Amino acid sequence: MRKWRELSLRARLTLIAAVAVAAAVLVVSATAWLLIRSTLRDQVDAELRTVADGGVGRLSPGAFPRLMPHRPVLLDSDPLYLQIVFPSGEAVAAGAGADRLPVTDDDLAVASGQRTESLHDVDGADSRYRVLTVPGRDDYAVQIAKSLDEVDTTLSRLALLLGLVSALGVAGAAVLGRTVARAGLAPVDRLTAAAEHVAQTQDLQAAIEVQGEDELARLARSFNEMLGALDHARTAQRQLVEDAGHELRTPLTSLRTNIELLLRAEVHGDERLPPHDRRLLLADLRRQMSELTHLISELVELAREEGPAEPVERLDLADIVRGAVERARVRSPRLVVNAQLDPAPVSGRAATLERAVLNLLDNAAKWSPRGQAVEVTLKRAADSVVLTVADRGPGIDEADRPRVFERFYRSAAARAMPGSGLGLAIVRQAVESHGGRVAAEERPGGGALLRAWLPANGRPGPQESAGGSPPLDVVEQSARR
Repeated sequence: MRKWRELSLRARLTLIAAVAVAAAVLVVSATAWLLIRSTLRDQVDAELRTVADGGVGRLSPGAFPRLMPHRPVLLDSDPLYLQIVFPSGEAVAAGAGADRLPVTDDDLAVASGQRTESLHDVDGADSRYRVLTVPGRDDYAVQIAKSLDEVDTTLSRLALLLGLVSALGVAGAAVLGRTVARAGLAPVDRLTAAAEHVAQTQDLQAAIEVQGEDELARLARSFNEMLGALDHARTAQRQLVEDAGHELRTPLTSLRTNIELLLRAEVHGDERLPPHDRRLLLADLRRQMSELTHLISELVELAREEGPAEPVERLDLADIVRGAVERARVRSPRLVVNAQLDPAPVSGRAATLERAVLNLLDNAAKWSPRGQAVEVTLKRAADSVVLTVADRGPGIDEADRPRVFERFYRSAAARAMPGSGLGLAIVRQAVESHGGRVAAEERPGGGALLRAWLPANGRPGPQESAGGSPPLDVVEQSARR
C-alpha cells in the first residue's frame, strides 16, 4: 500500500487501466477457451454416439479378427477404436498394435446391464481417449473410443493464441492508458504549474486558461476564483495597513510632541511649565491616549475579517438592541433614545451584532443636538428584519452617503469632530458577515438615517401572526451632565 501511494497519479491510472484490461481479457479468453473446448468435445461425443447408433453395439466377439480372449489388446480401426468388455473385466479389442483401453467400474456396470451408458476420458500410453461404452447384443459391452490428440492440439494452439492476444492487449492498454492519463491530467499539470508559480512568485494574478465544462474545468475555474479572492484580500489588507499607518501618524506625532515638551520642561528647570499649562498638557495627553486606544481597538476589530470565534445562534435582535441602548446611555449620559422594537429573530453572533448597533448609536449621539432624541426602530419584514437609527443632526450630504461606510472615510463636516472613521465600516462588516446590507439616507425633516437589513430566521410567533405585539417604547435619558 505504501508503494502504491508513492506512485504518481499518472502511473496509478496506467496501472489501473492495465490491470482492468488484463482482468477483462483473462475472463474473455478463459470463457472462449472453455466454450470452444466444450464444443469440440461435444462434437467427439456426437461422433461416438453416431457410431453407436449405427449398430456397433450389436457386434459379437466373433466379428473381431484375431480374437485373443486371454490377452486383451486395443486394435486400431482408424480413427475409432473398438473394444468388447465382459462383466468379468476381460476385454477384447479389434485390430492390433495399440494398448488396451482401461476398463472402469462404470464400463463393467454397463457390461453387466446395471447401466445403459458410460462416457468418460481415459489415458492411454501415448494419447488420451474419449470412450463411450454401450450395452452389446449379449452379456457384454462395446467400447467406442476416439483419440483426443487433435482436440488437445487445437486447444493448446488456441490457448497460445489467446495468451499472445491477451499480452498484446494488456501492453496496448498500458500504453493507451498512459496516453489517456497524460492527456486527461494535462489540466491538472497546468493547475499544478500555476500553483507552484504562485507559491514561488506570490503572483496572485496568474490565472490559468479554462476550457470546457468538465470537472477539471470547474477545478481550474475554482482555482482562479480562489486566486481572485486571495488577491482581493491581500489588496484590502495592504490598503488597511496603509490607511492605518496614515491615521496613526497624526495622533502619534501629537503624542510625541507633547511628551517631548514635558520631558524638556523636566530636564531644563528654567523652562518648567506653569501648573495650569502642565495640567492642560496632561489632560490633552490623556485624551490623545484614549483616542489612540480607541483607534487601535477599532483597527483590530476591523482587521478580523473572519470575525471572532463566536458561535452562531438563534437570537432576538430586539434584545441585542436593548443591550446596545443601555451601553450607549452609559457612554453618552445626555443621549435620549426613542426605541420601537418588534420581535426580530435572526441567526448570528450576539457580540458582533451588539457592537454594530452600538456603533450606530455612537454615531447618532455624536451628531445629535443636545436634548434631541435618537429614534431607533426594528421592524420585521417578510424575509428580513430592518434596523433604523435616525438622528436630528445636520445629516449626510448626498455625495457622501455612498462612502460613509468605507474605512477611514470622513466627510468635510466630520473632520472637525473626534473619531477614527472606522465605526461605520465595522457596522458594514458585521452586517455583511451576517448576509445583510447597510445604507445611509436622509431623515424626513432633517438629519441622518442609517438602515441595516438582516435575514430573518424562523416564522412569526403567535402574537406576530395575530397582528403583532405592541411596539416597545423605550425612552432612555439622563439629566446628568
